[in-house]
Order: sequence, then C-alpha cells, then structure tokens
Amino acid sequence: MRILYRGPLASCNYDCAYCPFAKRRDPPELLRADRAALERFVAWVEAHPEPIDAEPIEVLFTPWGEGLTRSWYREALVRLSHLPHVGRAAIQTNLAGRLGWVAGADPGTLALWCTFHPGQVSRERFLRQVEILHRHGIRHSVGVVGLPEHLAEAVALREALPGDVYLWVNAAEGHTYPAEQEAAWTAIDPLFGYSVRPHASRGRSCRTGDEVISVLGDGTVRRCHFVPEPLGNLYDGTWRRTTQPCPKGECDCHIGYVHLRTLPLYDVFAGGVLERVPHELPLWSVPPAALNAADPGTV
Repeated sequence: MRILYRGPLASCNYDCAYCPFAKRRDPPELLRADRAALERFVAWVEAHPEPIDAEPIEVLFTPWGEGLTRSWYREALVRLSHLPHVGRAAIQTNLAGRLGWVAGADPGTLALWCTFHPGQVSRERFLRQVEILHRHGIRHSVGVVGLPEHLAEAVALREALPGDVYLWVNAAEGHTYPAEQEAAWTAIDPLFGYSVRPHASRGRSCRTGDEVISVLGDGTVRRCHFVPEPLGNLYDGTWRRTTQPCPKGECDCHIGYVHLRTLPLYDVFAGGVLERVPHELPLWSVPPAALNAADPGTV
C-alpha cells in the first residue's frame, strides 16, 4: 500500500512565479493543526504494523508548501524510516533546509524527491545539499520545471550531478513545447515525454484507490489527489478500496499518471516509484543545440 499524505501546510520559503504557494506564510494556528494532523497520521502508521496484503506501507509526503523547514516533518520521516513495516518514507522538497537530521534516519527507507528552482537558490548550494544526501546514502531524485529560462541551469546541473542521480524534468503548466524545445529537455531527461503531454485516463485502469491512496490531514481518503470524491476516513475505518477505472478525462501530473496501469512506469521506476528514482538510469546527453533552446525568445 502506497500512501500519499497531504496535510494543511501551504507555506513555502521560495518565491517561484509559477507556484500559487510562493512565499506564503501559514498562521500559527494552521501550523499547529498541521503538526497535530501529521503526528496523528504517523501514530496511525505505527499502530498498524501488520502489512497490508503482505506488502509494506510506503509513504510519500506531498505538501503544498515546503515541509522540511518544519521540524515535525523531519521527525516524522525519521520515525517512519525505522519502522520495520514501512518500506519507504519519502517527501517532495526544495532541499533548502538543513540536512543534518538525515543521519538519524534509516537510509534504506528514507528517500527525497528534490526540486531545483533556479533564481531561488544557487546551483552550487543546491549541489552541496545533494552531496550531503549522497554522503549519507539517502535515495533521491533531482528535478526542475521545464521553463525555457531554466534550461541552461538544468544543463549545468545535469553535468555537475553524480552519474547515479536521476534528473527529471516536469513540463511547465500551460507551456507548449515546440519540437526543438522538447528535444532539448528530452536530452537531459529521456523520460520527459511522459510529462510533456497529458495522458488519457477516463475509463483506464489505475492503481489509485486500490494499491495507492491519498490521505488528507483529517484522515479523508481519496483514490488520488486529483479525484475529490472520498472513499471514507483512515481513522474511523470507513474507507474502502475501489478498483473502479479513473473517472478523470486526463492525468497530467507525475504523482497521478505514474500509477496508470496503461503506462509502463511501474517497471521504469521499479523500487523507486514514490521518490521518482528509475530502476535503471536512462541515458542522457546534452547536445549543443540544447543551449540554443534556452533563449526565452524561442518560446
């Protein structure tokens, strides 16, 4: 069972123009509510040591904001990483916070999905953070949003990263990619084609609701973040699995379409589905034409 958890936290320390939660500050009462909700969720996982369908529980925190600047997310990941029935404890993060805490986690369980935001942090500082993860043996992927003005930084980041670190690229929302731009981003991330176009999903078989669920801070269970209909509540035992096909017309977010049975991504990311680490690293290249596509004027 894979669980995508999202509490009420919606604040972030970055100011990305493409994000509605940029530089947002949560009031103290919301932060307290988020902490209490997360602690309740971790306690639920701790209280359910029996594997579901003989498989371990895997958890991915997908906060709207940045979780690792909050102590309770760091503490939750360390606690979960040491539970024998938890196979993965992962989080999406901008990697801005201090990382000394990872030394207390089980490196066989902890994993980080890290996003590099050019203009918010220097490439050098970000690479130093990645090196800390590498030194502690923490599984991680690194990625960028595929905006034309980010391409030169993405090329430089790919060349500077260790060869065993996957660099993914997310298609920018609302952006159309001419052939030369798509080719430039695909040279960096050979799997970019899965992100650049939405996937037909209505009526298609999907693992969400069955092998994967989304859990909100109050315990509401949904099949995924993108289908609002509740399946019940995690804490009162009312939630029930569903094997119904996807009701949405399209799925265009990796944390959604990765679970479609019509796509081969469970084989591509075998052993690293939640943290976006491929089973075998795809071969990347950076042709000289890639830098030409970095000119915003080519959009």
